[in-house]
Parts: sequence; structure tokens; C-alpha cells
Amino acid sequence: MSWIQRYKLRHFIRNSIWILPVFGIVAALVSVNCLDWIEQCAGWQSGFDPGSTLALFGTLAGSMFTFIVFLSSSLLLVVQLASAQLTPRIIGVVFRDRVTRFSLTLFTFTFTFALAVLVRISTSVPAITAYISAYLCLFSVGVFLFLIDHVGKTLRPSGALRAVARLGHEVIHSVYPQRLSGQPDTGHHPENAPGGEPADTVLSPKDGVLLAFDLAGLVALAQEADCVVELAPEVGDFVAAGSPLFRIFGGKGKTPTSALCKSVALGQERTMEQDPVFAFRIIVDIASKGLSPAINDPTTAVLAIDQIHHLLRSVGSRHLDEGMALDRAGSLRLVYRTPDWEDFVYLAVTEIRQFGSASIQVARRLRAMLENLAEILPPERTALLRSELALLHRAAGRCFPEPEDQALADDSDLQGMGGKHSRDKSPGKQSI
Repeated sequence: MSWIQRYKLRHFIRNSIWILPVFGIVAALVSVNCLDWIEQCAGWQSGFDPGSTLALFGTLAGSMFTFIVFLSSSLLLVVQLASAQLTPRIIGVVFRDRVTRFSLTLFTFTFTFALAVLVRISTSVPAITAYISAYLCLFSVGVFLFLIDHVGKTLRPSGALRAVARLGHEVIHSVYPQRLSGQPDTGHHPENAPGGEPADTVLSPKDGVLLAFDLAGLVALAQEADCVVELAPEVGDFVAAGSPLFRIFGGKGKTPTSALCKSVALGQERTMEQDPVFAFRIIVDIASKGLSPAINDPTTAVLAIDQIHHLLRSVGSRHLDEGMALDRAGSLRLVYRTPDWEDFVYLAVTEIRQFGSASIQVARRLRAMLENLAEILPPERTALLRSELALLHRAAGRCFPEPEDQALADDSDLQGMGGKHSRDKSPGKQSI
């Protein structure tokens, strides 16, 4: 199985909510048949009245079906509310929720199991399957109650932001595994970096967003052709059909175009698998919607800045990828575009500063974040943060004509408004 086939299969399974419930139906039928065979061989039968048991299991099966309908309806409601109140980009996170998937799988398994037991009740009641079905129904009721609590928490902005930030931390640790060791984060630039006109250009056969690419596979292909391959778009970029996808520099033979195209995955919308910037994009979108005049909810923006603070501190303390891959001999084989520290900071701060320029709460929270990051991150990361602090100061001077309001906006507060005054503690002592 090729890399692109494995990627498509993994992506399909991760983003399809119906696969596990279907396997649950099959597993329930197989389990009942196995247990029924064991009971027939052992001659185990319960002393329950068949008529009463039929009525009981009919009610239990109907209840399980109701749970399935409720969960499906609530999932659609969650998607609509999350899209309208937060951002449409969060729909993928909702569909990948593990609690929802487990609950739907359990309910379909229990429903199918109860139906299979129901059709096997005639003049006697099977013992093991009857007990298991009854206890599964009781367990499903407990999971159903837990699910209601979980859905209620998921609908809150804080819960959605934490879910996105958790995925963001995972992809940051995956894409940037090396932490800064005290040395400046200067990328490695081999002497044989590509330059001049490319020997060949591979065009994209279709349009879509670049979701991921096979780094090891592309290095191997470039090594076979003794060339340097440049991946033109960055992960997260939209690629139009017929636009440059790869540029080939040097080489003794023609690099197989089909093999190169099968080393990248294009899709309809961005994912976080190799795209740490996308986590920032979702959180900033949530903050921007909260700051829109139609909603006017700066507290949601402050909650978003809390998570951005976490993510920026994680990115700022790591060695960012220089976008070059070498073979085992140390020769450059692959060049690809990656976001740098400026990209992360501009995305995290610029839009929120502009949309929240009239909110003292947002200005104070942004200042607290920038001052804290400038205090704890390595020196090569702090120049841009101090530049953003100067922009924030000038924005406060434009938006607040009263000197008292300007003084409030130029203060830092981890709560936005209502927290401890910044002069009572230095930024270095603030913790997130």
C-alpha cells in the first residue's frame, strides 16, 4: 500500500463517524451467535418467563434506538451551534470527538445485541445473552447521562477552545520535536541549495488544499534521480489544477511525475496533521467572531487568547523546521516551505488586535500575553513581541481618547479586566 493510500484510509477513518457504529453492529451479531452456540452446547437456559422477557427486551431495544436518534440529532445540533457561534472550521473537531464516537458505537452495539436476543426467545430464555443484554442497557443509560453532560460542556466556548488547543499542542510536538537548547534558532542551509531555473516543473493534476506530504518518500525519489525537489506550496495552501506543485533542480534522469504527485495529499479543507498554523487559525477565528459587532463578546476573545498564549509559548520554545531534508549522505534532496516565528505571531496577534482595538479587556489580555512571552522565551523570539507591544500601545492611543482609559489599556491583566494589577507582580512571575 502506497503512502497516499495509507493517508487517505487513515484520514477517512478519522473523519467518518459511521465506521465504528457499523463495526459495532457486526460485532454484536457475531457475539450473540457465539454466545448462543455456547449456550446450546452447554444447555444453559434461564428461568425467566418468556412473555415477560419479550416485553422487557422489546422496551430495551426501543430505548436503545431512542438513544441513537437522540445522539444523532444532538450531534447535528452541536455542529450547527458550533458553526454559527464559533467557526465552521471547528466542525471537524466535533466529528472527531471520542466520547461521541464511543457512545454511538455502544448504543448501536447494544441495540443490535438486544434485537438479536429478542428473536431467540421462544419457549425459553437464553441465560448468558439475556443477562449481558440487560447489563449493557444499564451501562448505556449511564453513558447516555454522561454524554448529556459532555455535550453541554462541549458547546461552551472554553471547551471548544481547549479541544482545539489540545490538538494544536499535539501537532506542534509532532512537527517540531526539538526544543531550543540555548543556541539561536538559525536554520541549516546546505551549500547545494537549489538556485536558478528548475530543470523541470511538475504541475498539480487537481485542485485542493495541501494537507500533508511524504517527506521520506520524496527524499527517496530525489535521491534515485540525483536531484533536488522543491515542494512549491506550503501545507495549508490551496493548489489550483495546473499550478506548480514541484520544481526539480538538477538530476541525471527524469523524476517520475506520478510518484511525486502520489507523495502529497490534497483535500477539500485544511487539517492539523502537518499544519500547526491551522490550530491558531481556528482559535483566532473564534476570537474574531466574538469581537464582531453582531456578537460583541470580548470575554470569548480573552478565552481564545488564553489558549493562544499556551500555543505560542510551545512554538516559541522549539526549534522550527528549516524546510530542508537531507539524505543519509548529507546531500540536500527536498526543499519545502514552513511557517516561521513571524508567521505564528502575526496570525496570533494581528487580527485580534485590530478587531479588539476598542476593547480594553482584549488589549490588557494581549499585553499580558506578549509581556509574559517576551520574559520567558529565548532572546531571538522577543524582538517581534516587543514590536507587537509597541503596536498595541499605539492602537490604545488611537482608540481611547481619555487618558485614564489609555492607562487601563496599556496595563496587562491575565483576566482581561478584574485581575491583579500588573504593577503588583512582574510578567516573569505570571504563569499560565
